[in-house]
Amino acid sequence: MSDLKTGGRFGAALREILADDTAFARHQEANLRPETVAALGAKIREHGVKYIYYMLPTVGSRTVAKVVPAKHFERNLKKGIAFHRTALTDLQTSREGELIGGGVAAHEFWGLPEPETFDVLPWDPEVARIFCTAYEPPHLGEVGGRLLPLDTRALFKAAHAGFTERTGLELRSGLEPEMTWSGPGTEVISKEDQSPAYQVENLEKMRPMYKKVISYAQELGLDMIEGDYEDDGQVELNWNYDRADLTAERMTTYRQICKQVARELGLQASFMPKPYNGKMGNGCHHNLSLWRVADDGTAENVIEDGRVELHVTELARHAIAGMLLHTPGSMLVMGSTVNSYKRYWDAGQFAPSGADWGLDTRGVAIRISSNGRMEYRLPDASVNPYLSHLYLLASIEHGLEAKLDPGEPGEHSEVLSGIVVPNTLGMAIEAFEADEYLMGAIPEALTKIFIQLKRDEWARYCGLITQWEFDQYWEAIP
Repeated sequence: MSDLKTGGRFGAALREILADDTAFARHQEANLRPETVAALGAKIREHGVKYIYYMLPTVGSRTVAKVVPAKHFERNLKKGIAFHRTALTDLQTSREGELIGGGVAAHEFWGLPEPETFDVLPWDPEVARIFCTAYEPPHLGEVGGRLLPLDTRALFKAAHAGFTERTGLELRSGLEPEMTWSGPGTEVISKEDQSPAYQVENLEKMRPMYKKVISYAQELGLDMIEGDYEDDGQVELNWNYDRADLTAERMTTYRQICKQVARELGLQASFMPKPYNGKMGNGCHHNLSLWRVADDGTAENVIEDGRVELHVTELARHAIAGMLLHTPGSMLVMGSTVNSYKRYWDAGQFAPSGADWGLDTRGVAIRISSNGRMEYRLPDASVNPYLSHLYLLASIEHGLEAKLDPGEPGEHSEVLSGIVVPNTLGMAIEAFEADEYLMGAIPEALTKIFIQLKRDEWARYCGLITQWEFDQYWEAIP
């Protein structure tokens, strides 16, 4: 089997990580250090916390949790929280009635808390949340104690640590999550064919919302930097870039904040990729950079080298080529819903549809809008940020390892010629399976379940009779 089919160094390293049956025991040992137990107990008492959500993100970008009285925190540090395995696959039943991810008889997994992720919820200081890592229970024979591949958060953290060890580089990212708000007071009136974007009056309508979102986000550690009004009810609020695993975690937190603010204000908050025809879709551009971190903690952005004109370095060109080469194979992650592809079909709405790159142009997949930053524009707001970063990281490492060439801006190199980006979920499923490198790089246990979930979604959509079909065909055929 070729190195390409096994996912190169990236795939080999992840397989080694997932074969480690001492992972649970090492995490448990770290949790039970006296200083760790004492520090968490002090935080709980200091803030008057009475309840804790023990949380994990799912494959489908939701979050599952159990709530436990805070006084049991030491017990949970040791034993974790048990969840049915299919919680990580969104407890989704297929059209045939099978609970995807192992069925009703699937084993439980154990989620061990990560004490450093403890945060008090600003809207109710009696409640805190803490992220967990999912493991095979130690009693499960050969696989017991291993990291669960369906825990996309833990998987990306492990993959990124390995990437840094092999390359000396750290992936940093900043996200641009757009979302649509609706409800009393959010209505917008504008002239025909005129965008309501950037108008201060529209921001003013959203003032109660953005004040709460920004305030809660700041209390939960997000360095909020700017925001704007973009289309009917659509607002984008950004926080500062950071190491990619921290950015992905903050996206999970941001979604939780937005849903809470919507409840408080009697609004609806949606990350649906394309709510309306003729209006902007909800994208989630990933602004990426690669940093070489020295032993003393200083870091250098290797995407740029000090030139004034817009440019990228040779190393960045390799990374860009890797991301573009694997754009078809990763589209199922970047656009993970049936609705995602309506965003690309609606002409004139700034959503890219090709595997190309350019300097400060919005119609390409990767835009160099300023020196030191690669803006990957394909993901939408429903994306699982851990999965998107995982697939981008694997693609980047392939580009670096093989020294791939992306060609000049606006042109395709030989390695990128003939690439077709999927424009339906069905096409994306086919391209996902056809990418030998990514299929070898990402754990089979994860890709197998992900394909099953997406095939089921596509089949449900294909089998649904819509109002559009009635309007087109009910009276049209004599």
